[in-house]
Amino acid sequence: MISREPTIERLATAQNLLLTPFGLDESHLSRALAEIKAHQVDDADLYFQYTRSEGWSLEEGIVKTGSFSIDQGVGVRAVSGEKTAFAYSDDISEASLLDAARTVRSISSAGKTARVKAPARKIAGSRSLYNGIDPISTLDSTAKVKLLEKVEQLARSRDPRVAQVMAGLASEYDVVLVARADGTLAADVRPLVRLSVTVIAEQNGRREVGSGGGGGRFGLAYFDDEHIAEYVDQAVKSALTNLDSRPAPAGEMTVVLGPGWPGILLHEAIGHGLEGDFNRKGSSAFSGRIGERVAAKGVTVLDDGTIADRRGSLNVDDEGNATQRNVLIEDGILKAYIQDSLNARLMKAKPTGNGRRESYAHAPMPRMTNTYMLGGGREPGEIVASIKKGLYATNFGGGQVDITSGKFVFSASEAYWVENGKIQYPVKGATIVGNGPDALTRVTMIGNDMALDSGVGTCGKEGQSVPVGVGQPTLRIDGLTVGGTA
Repeated sequence: MISREPTIERLATAQNLLLTPFGLDESHLSRALAEIKAHQVDDADLYFQYTRSEGWSLEEGIVKTGSFSIDQGVGVRAVSGEKTAFAYSDDISEASLLDAARTVRSISSAGKTARVKAPARKIAGSRSLYNGIDPISTLDSTAKVKLLEKVEQLARSRDPRVAQVMAGLASEYDVVLVARADGTLAADVRPLVRLSVTVIAEQNGRREVGSGGGGGRFGLAYFDDEHIAEYVDQAVKSALTNLDSRPAPAGEMTVVLGPGWPGILLHEAIGHGLEGDFNRKGSSAFSGRIGERVAAKGVTVLDDGTIADRRGSLNVDDEGNATQRNVLIEDGILKAYIQDSLNARLMKAKPTGNGRRESYAHAPMPRMTNTYMLGGGREPGEIVASIKKGLYATNFGGGQVDITSGKFVFSASEAYWVENGKIQYPVKGATIVGNGPDALTRVTMIGNDMALDSGVGTCGKEGQSVPVGVGQPTLRIDGLTVGGTA
């Protein structure tokens, strides 16, 4: 059997799903883009998408709900200067495409007409970071139900204090096709799965919650006995630990963050501030600071959309640009921002493969993919042992950040009080308050245990949600404010 190059294979899949069934081909895309470019615009693109998704959830030992949906449509965009005109339709047809094209081209300054030569067709460069499988079909319905039942049975077997178990299994098959005004064609076939576990433990009338889970861009067979046990143990441990927790002390103190998911603090407090749109508008605390020291020596932060099978990775972004490994902060020095095409053009920079959108019904903007800090040379145990009095936070719940000031607030879902280098007891109700740019300068120890999260992150920005990854090593940060309940 002769196989095609992956980029061509993905393009063929997208065309077969998004063009051929509706009587469209590349000539229709060229005509729609020509309609837009008949007026003077700086950029334009068409974004076709087909998404099939399925979800199952278990509660009280029973799979109570299941869902299945199919969504498809096209988004049409024109850009003139800083302005964007956007239209979308769930009707994929030549008439809808041309109507949308004529609508968005009105953004052109004074409706000026332009004569343009049709660009030569070119296939966008891309990567092969994951298999273009349909994960929904990788397990049958019976096997999916049994998987969730196994999660429930395993969690209850771990400890008699486990009072309730909830589990969810989600799968998505996403196919996108991008046609740009410069003649570029790009496509991607994106599988995505996630298994989540929530446990409620009860003791002496007190109830506490713990969670675990993971996923990525692969099939459901990934969730073997080893991974299921890992997620269940994480959820049960967290719930049982919190049963013994005491009110968290408050005040300014040393905080040590654990590896992996605690990188969500880095994502929120630092990552959003490095997105191009905020910096172009001057609303980020990092605006105009390229080349300056913004963090302690040893702090290197990357956004990397090229890690195989990761939840935040993409072969191409939602503008058809190949994803990249972008070094944002290197040894404490600010090197670059995260860019989509519009902001890159206005800032006289290059796109970084970070143009992302929630769906065909949304315009793209600069967004993170997998954002993480590189490891250092310290042993994690050594870092915890260095705390005289302070907090060791190993897991986080919700948080928020103000991009302009850089101020953030995060709640720790699993944390411990440490004195004289020894963990004393778990604490509850700890919130970590700080300023992102300032916090980076207070990093004093960096562990050698850099880890990415297990594949559960979703990032929200301006009403759009996209899958992301985070990661970091164990970190010691001095002088953070902890809001507690003690």
